Amino acid sequence: MITFTVLILAIVGLIAGIIAGFLGIGGGGLTVPILVQILDLPNSHEIAVKAIATSSLAVFITSFSGSIQNWRMGNLDFNRVIYLAVPGLLAAKLSADLANIFPDYVLYGAFGLMLITNIYLIGLRKSLTAKKKTNSRKIDRAKWNLILARIGIGGAGGFLAGLFGVGGGIIMVPLQILLLGESTKLAIQTSLGVIVITSLSATVSHAFNHHVIFHIGIILGLGGLIGVQISTRLLPKLPDRIITIAFRTLLFLLSFQMLWKAWEAWRSI
Repeated sequence: MITFTVLILAIVGLIAGIIAGFLGIGGGGLTVPILVQILDLPNSHEIAVKAIATSSLAVFITSFSGSIQNWRMGNLDFNRVIYLAVPGLLAAKLSADLANIFPDYVLYGAFGLMLITNIYLIGLRKSLTAKKKTNSRKIDRAKWNLILARIGIGGAGGFLAGLFGVGGGIIMVPLQILLLGESTKLAIQTSLGVIVITSLSATVSHAFNHHVIFHIGIILGLGGLIGVQISTRLLPKLPDRIITIAFRTLLFLLSFQMLWKAWEAWRSI
């Protein structure tokens, strides 16, 4: 039974890693709902918080691996990463502490709504990318506008990382395209680099509260490490439409699961 659980965790980590490398996200949208189902703990709130905390560790390992691969290929701009990572790091610390305060049904419900929002954001990113291809005009942006945009983008990604155990790339990528005028490829590569910092901040904060289950997080992370290496090399060659439909379907099913968990937790009060 233990061997079977380890195998499931490794497979989940592998799939999350593939998604992470292809979309520039951390993969926590997949790992957290699975951990909620797998973890056997005394109460629902402990399951919710420890699933989020453990996912943060797995996301860190996955994003670190993907960023190392991008760096080796010459596709990582450290300056762009730092600009977003500094506000993201602070936001991740704050939101990780908030995860301890919110009741489990709020965490489950908010996570489910976040997944539904992600379905929309994937469509927004595709729309922005299409518009960018048809409109090559360079838009001048004031220095202060860029600073505020970077604070907002990094802060939003970090907040999601700490509160939900996800990378936050699902919101950082379209915002970089929209507010910074970056290409999709550059936004994905930068997002993955930022997630390294925000997920580490979230993991450390959760670890101080003894919520990280390290052996599970490492198993997920090692699976993700392999998956992200595959996706950064091979998946861009696959049809974008197939990947998008598959990922949206997965998000819909997982959001339904988390909203149902929120309903069950609320009824048990």
